[in-house]
Amino acid sequence: MNFKLKEAIEILERTPQTLEHLLTGLTDKWSQCNEGEGTWNASEVIGHLIEGEKNDWISRLEIILKEGESKPFPPFDRFAHLNESPGVTIEQKLQEFNNLRIQNLTKLKAHIDSGLNLELTGTHPALGVVKLRELLSTWVVHDLTHISQIVRVMAERYRTDVGPWKEYLGILNK
Repeated sequence: MNFKLKEAIEILERTPQTLEHLLTGLTDKWSQCNEGEGTWNASEVIGHLIEGEKNDWISRLEIILKEGESKPFPPFDRFAHLNESPGVTIEQKLQEFNNLRIQNLTKLKAHIDSGLNLELTGTHPALGVVKLRELLSTWVVHDLTHISQIVRVMAERYRTDVGPWKEYLGILNK
């Protein structure tokens, strides 16, 4: 088993700043490009990450701690962010994501200080019984997945412009 809570927190703490450094100040062409119909652009991915901070990770952790397997997690709407109000800038979204992440990591660290048992279990509506360690591992990999997605979408924007070098650019060779 590779999971170490301290190492997981290292990634979770860095995700908002990583995305802020990557995306702040870019033209809208970068934050609005996608890979085609039904795919998300960088701004939409940030919206999805915000929804996760509000309605997924810590709320599920708290259900595991309070209810165990007796109360299934409420379903998480992975597409709720697509109904957000227009006109919110990516910088505003990044700031909201950062603020929510700080709050959630503060809650996580408070639980750690009170003796968090990573083998406690809860019930996922689709996956069944899951461990707290698995939930926290998934939170980290979810962050990394969406960082990768944003970078891949941005690279896709220049797919035709790189010409013959495409064969050397793994990100464009899916």
